[in-house]
Amino acid sequence: MLDVAIAGAAGRMGRTLIQAVNESANSGLRLTGAIHHPDSSMLGVDCGELAGVGTLGIPLVATLAEAKFDVLIDFSLVAPCLSNVRYCQENAKSMVIGTTGFDEQQKAQIASAGDTTPIVLAANMSVGMNLCFHLVKQMSEVLGDDSDIEIIETHHRHKVDSPSGTAMRLGEVIADSLGRDLTTCAVYGREGIAEPRARETIGFATVRAGDVVGDHTVLFASDGERVELTHKASSRMTFAKGAVRAASWLGNQPAGLYDMQDVLGLR
Repeated sequence: MLDVAIAGAAGRMGRTLIQAVNESANSGLRLTGAIHHPDSSMLGVDCGELAGVGTLGIPLVATLAEAKFDVLIDFSLVAPCLSNVRYCQENAKSMVIGTTGFDEQQKAQIASAGDTTPIVLAANMSVGMNLCFHLVKQMSEVLGDDSDIEIIETHHRHKVDSPSGTAMRLGEVIADSLGRDLTTCAVYGREGIAEPRARETIGFATVRAGDVVGDHTVLFASDGERVELTHKASSRMTFAKGAVRAASWLGNQPAGLYDMQDVLGLR
């Protein structure tokens, strides 16, 4: 049985993760810790009561040092997540990271931690979305050189990073499949009068509205036809269940930086 702690436990995703771990009877996981910002007015409150699953006897605490755990699941913001990576590395803990918005230097920092710590880092923990990553690679190899490629994503009004980490990961998969450099071929939005679209570019369009959990569409359009691959998430529980699956899988892995493709055996 692996002991699991949740970072950002009082947030929307944190509460969903508490519920998911609590309901994962056959995963080999046991919820033992819930951590939130030191300034939170909810510190000391039972995390089960916060998540609506009843009293669990696990109070919300301010630091990882106050929690007992083997694996940390973290969907918090970039700065606290990186601090948590350092703690897990220094204290021989495993980590599942669903936080997005890391820059290249921060990704390298996490990769370096993976040399000594088992880490699953994924822009999207959804099983269905990770199947889409796999399918997009195949689609790119067949259609990419002859298609205009656009990625359209929609999220709720509170999402802070744009484009989404999932959209960026889709772009990376496509660019890698086609031998392109996403840092030079990505186009983030258009306005005004411009030259005709260059075939080698990969376009991103971002929508922020309402309470949309997460919609992503990849469009391959050529003269005479287009192919669209769309994934729509209607509940955060989709991501939470994927994270639980990753945490369970990670308990048997050596140090390394993994993603959901590894967890699902899609490599």
